Amino acid sequence: MTVVDETQGEQPSDTRGRVAELLALREQARRGPSERATQAQHAKGKLTARERIELLLDPGSFREVEQLRRHRATGFGLEAKKPYTDGVITGWGTVEGRTVFVYAHDFRIFGGALGEAHATKIHKIMDMAISAGAPLVSLNDGAGARIQEGVSALAGYGGIFQRNTRASGVIPQISVMLGPCAGGAAYSPALTDFVFMVRETSQMFITGPDVVKAVTGEEITQNGLGGADVHAETSGVAHFAYDDEETCIAEVRYLIGMLPSNNRENPPTVESDDPADRRGDVLLDLVPADGNRPYDMHQVIEELVDDGDYLEIHERWARNIICAMARLDGQVVGIVANQPQALAGVLDIEASEKAARFVQMCDAFNIPIITLLDVPGFLPGVDQEHGGIIRHGAKLLYAYCNATVPRISLILRKAYGGAYIVMDSQSIGADLTYAWPTNEIAVMGAEGAANVIFRRQIADAEDSEAMRARMVKEYKAELMHPYYAAERGLVDDVIDPAETREVLIASLAMLRNKHADLPSRKHGNPPQ
Repeated sequence: MTVVDETQGEQPSDTRGRVAELLALREQARRGPSERATQAQHAKGKLTARERIELLLDPGSFREVEQLRRHRATGFGLEAKKPYTDGVITGWGTVEGRTVFVYAHDFRIFGGALGEAHATKIHKIMDMAISAGAPLVSLNDGAGARIQEGVSALAGYGGIFQRNTRASGVIPQISVMLGPCAGGAAYSPALTDFVFMVRETSQMFITGPDVVKAVTGEEITQNGLGGADVHAETSGVAHFAYDDEETCIAEVRYLIGMLPSNNRENPPTVESDDPADRRGDVLLDLVPADGNRPYDMHQVIEELVDDGDYLEIHERWARNIICAMARLDGQVVGIVANQPQALAGVLDIEASEKAARFVQMCDAFNIPIITLLDVPGFLPGVDQEHGGIIRHGAKLLYAYCNATVPRISLILRKAYGGAYIVMDSQSIGADLTYAWPTNEIAVMGAEGAANVIFRRQIADAEDSEAMRARMVKEYKAELMHPYYAAERGLVDDVIDPAETREVLIASLAMLRNKHADLPSRKHGNPPQ
């Protein structure tokens, strides 16, 4: 005997038959709409949603949620097309044994466009991730809101944004852009902690090339407007950009391995074979004592961290400052460092924004911060002043002052003016401040200071250049010698550069159980 269901047709009346039917429905949902749709996805150089999830999660660990969900919209032909999953795959699995939640748009179904049922599935998996205290990864490949569902689709985005904000600083949120992301859909990735993009296949923009042309007359391609390289180098929207999906997703797994599951845990530690007391004699020659000579700060970081291995965030944007995650004696740390090879390592608008967001992320997820200073000041110029360098620089200052994780600063060479204060000086709350014997801490460089303080003497001298050189030397000897700050308690110790790794690791061990309370408040009002 069979019973009839209007949506499924005849159904078997016995349990074995019902199970067989269930398995057939699951297989239909896993296959997707058609082999032709899968081939079209592959022809674009893109993987399917399920193939992406298989790369992200440990083999066999994925547990899908609401696989058989279908939309209930009518009109515009939707009632005749009701595929399982409704164009988004949701669930959880593990990455290196740790629970991770994921949702992935299936471009083969409605172009991955978001409708009411689609959005409800995402809302549910986001709520589950927050409740479980586990990272959330979104694999984005969607055409925006499902136009046929009107305002119901738009409201679905609102629910996603609200949850992105609620989860901010509570669980790590990672957005992986693997296709188009236009209009309001782009705001969800912007609210998350990290954005990954793949060249040629992923784009992000609020208004597409056609709208731009209609409004401004400018002609531009999709990649030229919002491709991976644009957002990794120019806008700063993307933290990482890769040539293919496989590499991109592998790096997502690597990043997850350096993050805690939530803000109540510490990042995972690993056993390190790199000796904690390893000397770095190469540093003695790597960093020139002459403050005007550039060098590559990446090489300093490589020498200090475990096995020279680190993950740089926003590598190609605001290159005058480096933000990276690494390990010291197996413990995850965040590193903020000036880069003398780019703009002499000055702070400007973009560098301040980049470092501020990184410091906030580290503080939210219990990652100690190490700051390597070699900064001549803030970048002067009309564009910088008119662009708001004051409020943008204040973002970095606010982030450091608000951070309660262990904070260690190290002054390699120059530390001048307001930039020295902003870059986690002792006066704004650094737990420990060290300096190399090549350090120069001052309001400004000796040449500039001498020109101000001794302006009249230099002007009245018979040989003004000789007088200027003499005054510069005098100023350096009086106020810029390597032990001036240490004598006044503004530096805890002047250390041998070769011993830096050992000093940092010992200091982190001492600070591991640091506890700091902030004043009771709803939230601060950081500069924007």
